[in-house]
Amino acid sequence: MARVGLTVERLVAAAAEMADEAGFDHVSISALARRFGVKDASLYSHVRNLQDLRTRLALHAGGELIDRIAAAVAGRAGKEALTAFAAAYREYALEHPGRYAATQIRIDPALVADSPALRRTGEITYGMLRAYDLAEPDLTDAVRLLRSTFHGYCVLESAGGFGADRDVRASWDKAVDALHIALEHWPREPSA
Repeated sequence: MARVGLTVERLVAAAAEMADEAGFDHVSISALARRFGVKDASLYSHVRNLQDLRTRLALHAGGELIDRIAAAVAGRAGKEALTAFAAAYREYALEHPGRYAATQIRIDPALVADSPALRRTGEITYGMLRAYDLAEPDLTDAVRLLRSTFHGYCVLESAGGFGADRDVRASWDKAVDALHIALEHWPREPSA
């Protein structure tokens, strides 16, 4: 029987806090059970296993991230939307490093299709890029460029990987400016 007060939502919220405090790799069933003062077995009526918990955490964090991005880009287009998108992404990654790490795990494609937050991520991202008038496969290539740039920058910044005297925020702003220029002058895939 499920312990009174334990819910999937409470477990995922606690796992999110734990991820930010100790790192995503340190989120475990045992650590979460200790946090609630229960035995590990008490959690298995709410989550199937560690992978299920981490997937739920990834979906939760992905929802938080896209909510922040959506609020930032609302009513904006072009470079202004790109800049707002990038800033919201970076702020979330730096404020919630464990949750952000959770958003990077590979999730079963069937779960992705059933996740309103992840569908919304695609809608918001592709919507933000609409001003650049890209069509497939260029649109997918552009999304991959943005994601890899934002992710790489945030991971390096959070690890203290930028040692030069240059202000990290100034470099970020330049990178976003360069991405805008790249998107405006995208090397289009030839028509068939």
